[in-house]
Amino acid sequence: MFIPYRDETKELNEDTRKSAGGSFISLPNGITHYEMSDSSPLLPGEGLGVRSPVILIHGFSVPYFIYDPTFEFLARSGFHVLRYDLFGRGFSERPRAPHNLDLFVKQLADLLNALSLSGPVNLIGFSMGGPIAAAFSVRYPERVDKLALIDPTGVKPITSSPMLKIAKMPIIAEVILALAGNASLLKSAASDFYDPEWVEHFRSKYKLQMQYKGFKRALLSTIRNDMLGSFMDIYQALGKMDKDVLLFWGRNDTTVPFEHSNELRAVLPRVQFHVIENCGHIPHYEKPHEVNPILLEFLRK
Repeated sequence: MFIPYRDETKELNEDTRKSAGGSFISLPNGITHYEMSDSSPLLPGEGLGVRSPVILIHGFSVPYFIYDPTFEFLARSGFHVLRYDLFGRGFSERPRAPHNLDLFVKQLADLLNALSLSGPVNLIGFSMGGPIAAAFSVRYPERVDKLALIDPTGVKPITSSPMLKIAKMPIIAEVILALAGNASLLKSAASDFYDPEWVEHFRSKYKLQMQYKGFKRALLSTIRNDMLGSFMDIYQALGKMDKDVLLFWGRNDTTVPFEHSNELRAVLPRVQFHVIENCGHIPHYEKPHEVNPILLEFLRK
């Protein structure tokens, strides 16, 4: 049953993508929107040496702008940095395929292949990007050097949001989203912040993607394919590998509770753990001045 979403008024096509910035590439499952840093100046007193590229993987619904502070900082620090929109988000395709772990891991593999990034890379996975990065590392261990996780999902199923509770109810969820419009999604996304001063700036960038057809369908497909469920089997497999792992968690995260960090650390014996105080679900965006130096030190080692 097709139910139109009144706030999704535009088609993603060549004309509408002209305003997006970044670049586009055609992959087997659809067009992917990405940005790759140019050669950038180094910070004072450092030499580049040989460094693996850094790939930034965003979370459930926020496209790659969520990495603005991280992307810019690492590029200035001399790293080759790639960020991209997951299928269904931002300006990437909204394929009519199950939005599951296989789709997202394949998107990353296809993107790296298409951009000729065949050597080891460093992965940074935020929220739902955490299990995607971990699964890629487990499936392609030779292609990953280091891994950083930021408030990752996948320890326990995420079920606290009202939207998540109704999303698996066919037709009912579609009708509610159609009637509620974008307001409920914007409110839910804003709850990721500890400091309310960030909210309006965040909303103005977040809602741009919501006008393109297929966004809400993609979110429902993602939920219904258990992308916000448990991936502890993958994290356990990652913990048995010889990989350096960095883990950040906002102390006041209400989206993925801080308590989840204890169970994740128990299966990742090589993890380096950093708590970001007075911070919600997005520490790299809300407190980049604390996160960036730690991340840089980890990547330089």
